[in-house]
Amino acid sequence: MPYQNEFLIFWEQVKEAADKVEFAKLTMAKTIGKPNLRNIFVRPIYGGDEFKVLLKLRYRSKETEDIENELTLEEALPIIQSHLRSSFFSVLLFTTTKDVTFKINKKGAGSITEGQATFRTVQSA
Repeated sequence: MPYQNEFLIFWEQVKEAADKVEFAKLTMAKTIGKPNLRNIFVRPIYGGDEFKVLLKLRYRSKETEDIENELTLEEALPIIQSHLRSSFFSVLLFTTTKDVTFKINKKGAGSITEGQATFRTVQSA
């Protein structure tokens, strides 16, 4: 798949932001159709020996309870990847120095864009 190489470059920026304690939040957006899964949020958990994240799957339906898991970035990666192109077209990384957006177009090509930082500080989950 053509977007995979670009996504790996994007994921390196995610890891780098976590290492520098700049990782504020990661959000999957732009759903495909109207799936029950509305958003996936990844919030940092700083402290302890190992960097962890709180991965939250938020659903549209009130009958479906949101799911939260505390994971390492390596454990979160396959979950994020499994929802690319099946549920979501984009992933947004918010850091204290910049915002990075990974998008997949209709032809399946990936692209990365950067913008000004939305967050000034990191709030641990």
